[in-house]
Amino acid sequence: MRRSEDRILTTHTGSLPRPPELTKLYARHVRGEAVDASEIARAGHAALQGIIPKQIAAGIDIGNNGEQQREGFFLHVRHRMTGFGGTWKRWPRADVEQYPIFKQALEQQNTGKEMVSNFAPPKVIGEIKYIGVAEAERECTDFREVLNERATSGQKGFMEAFLTAPSPGIVVAAIRNEHYDTEDAYLAAVGRALQVEYEAIVAQGFLLQLDCPDLALEHHISFQNRPQSDFLDFVERVVATINVALRNIPREKVRMHVCWGNYEGPHDRDVPLATILPLIAKMNVGALVLPFANPRHAHEVRCLEGSAISDDQIVVAGVIDSLTNFVEHPEVIAERIERVVKTLGDKGRVIAGTDCGFDTSAGAGRVAEDVVWAKLAALREGADIASRRLFS
Repeated sequence: MRRSEDRILTTHTGSLPRPPELTKLYARHVRGEAVDASEIARAGHAALQGIIPKQIAAGIDIGNNGEQQREGFFLHVRHRMTGFGGTWKRWPRADVEQYPIFKQALEQQNTGKEMVSNFAPPKVIGEIKYIGVAEAERECTDFREVLNERATSGQKGFMEAFLTAPSPGIVVAAIRNEHYDTEDAYLAAVGRALQVEYEAIVAQGFLLQLDCPDLALEHHISFQNRPQSDFLDFVERVVATINVALRNIPREKVRMHVCWGNYEGPHDRDVPLATILPLIAKMNVGALVLPFANPRHAHEVRCLEGSAISDDQIVVAGVIDSLTNFVEHPEVIAERIERVVKTLGDKGRVIAGTDCGFDTSAGAGRVAEDVVWAKLAALREGADIASRRLFS
């Protein structure tokens, strides 16, 4: 895993805007409409080819495939595993529920919007087994081929590339169990299945990013009416399951993203980072991808003081808000980066990133595509300003 050795490197958190044509195909497919699989594959591959040069033009050092060939950051598992069927409605978000006027406005914003919802996932009705090895490998191979084509033609590429995969915890929390006798049995089964995907990504030479919103988000969703101790027990069990699934992968090949939900909302029911950090820091990963740009969690940079995380772990600091169409001023970005560096005391362990993905489920993004690229260009400019101050 690259460090910021002579300048602050830039990255993002995975999902990037999908073309409208591709978004419509995913939305239609999820609704159960007849959609030609080859049409989705064609549109997904075309989107992949287009998303890489856009990242490079914006100045991203460590990039990915933008999750273009998936309908969402975790819902793709239903196509790669057995045992899923039917549907159910996820628990509501506790912070949104206590503001009915806001809730109504939020629902109106999404009315008629072509998108894939994370709140109508399937259920588990049978044994979980991973059967999508070929699909996972094809996603990796397609990404590698596009990168190789650029290298062969002398075009600029990424310094390093990553691919994302979900935490077993978000699958277990979001996809209701109607098969396994216990949650632990369900969690273990999902962990074994996802291990296949994790190892496939690393075997292709990519960094693995684990998307673990469950380790913060589920506090005000699945566990909103339960003691906090129950939630923290869930976090511990998920971390232990992930560590088992990573047992064949060097920690320096893995980074882990945690957030409180990629939606604009009050977020005043969020669990503090200080409460969960001692638990998530036990995950055997080389980097933590954390949101520090949004107004609810920006102050939590101070949680990194002292020995909160291992001395060899990198922090990918969210210094761009993925939910607002404000284009952050580069000086603001530089100040945010410098604050993280000051807190950690090691500029080499800081990479500048985004709070979350820009389109975590197809069509769900809040930021207009042209603004996304302006924000990422500002990220590069802000990182360069910080670099001149920190490395001079």
